[in-house]
Amino acid sequence: MNIVEIYRQFPTEESCIVHLEKVRWQGRPSCPYCKSENQTALPSEHRYHCNKCNTSYSVTVGTIFHKTHLDLQKWFLAISLVLNAKKGISARQLGRDIEVNKNTAWYMGMRIRRAMIEHGDLLRGIVEMDETYIGGKPRKGDPPRKPGRGTPKTPVVGMAERGGRIKTVVAGKKKGALSQKRLSAIVREHVDVRQAVLMTDEFSGYGGVSRFMEHHSVDHKKSYADGAVHTNTMESFWALLKRGIVGQYHKVSIRHLPKYIAEFCYRQNNRDSVDIFGLTLSNAVGGFNGQ
Repeated sequence: MNIVEIYRQFPTEESCIVHLEKVRWQGRPSCPYCKSENQTALPSEHRYHCNKCNTSYSVTVGTIFHKTHLDLQKWFLAISLVLNAKKGISARQLGRDIEVNKNTAWYMGMRIRRAMIEHGDLLRGIVEMDETYIGGKPRKGDPPRKPGRGTPKTPVVGMAERGGRIKTVVAGKKKGALSQKRLSAIVREHVDVRQAVLMTDEFSGYGGVSRFMEHHSVDHKKSYADGAVHTNTMESFWALLKRGIVGQYHKVSIRHLPKYIAEFCYRQNNRDSVDIFGLTLSNAVGGFNGQ
């Protein structure tokens, strides 16, 4: 779905509303407050009146579009631009493209990223696990600070099925964020330990994994791959993520970092989807808490 298709399929606000109602309700509107389907349509306002709880509502209530003052067409354009930007799109660029100010564009972007948060099933098969470090000040000093582990940057742990999905966890900066206990807990939470084989590097934090599942590691001091034992999938994902953060967003706070990483995971996990735009709209109107 590109910009031309957005204008072609959704030329008016009414066409956007009709499409959202189809995605959310499949022809059977229900009150988002009491779930009743006993309603009266208010066509001139594009709203419905609930005859049970005596409130009025539209299809945007409780979605990422809740209480928006922007045309839905601009929201659809923003979703399309975010989905098509492999390395992300900055708030300033998004604002210029859809003609809104920077703050509005940032707000829209964060709402869209909330619709990209995935949970899904546990990872299976050959699963690669690796950690990276994001943020922090440039390595300066005499001697300069070492890269990677031991820096004041924020550690992020990633797991990838070979040829499949990717999951990430922002470990945080607290002491023990990458301890054996913490990393083992992350594996148990996101990987089916009975139907998976874990591939990691030589980091000692992964030492506890071998106690409850099959685990192989490659020593990066000697080689980046030992046959099928490597973490190249995660390394490639980290490279793309960092190019996006450094080149597009420049700086990301720890508070919002999980949402930005979720955006990259979402695009990667749905790269083969025939209708990622439709999937995103479905996520946007279903199960969103409106915050």
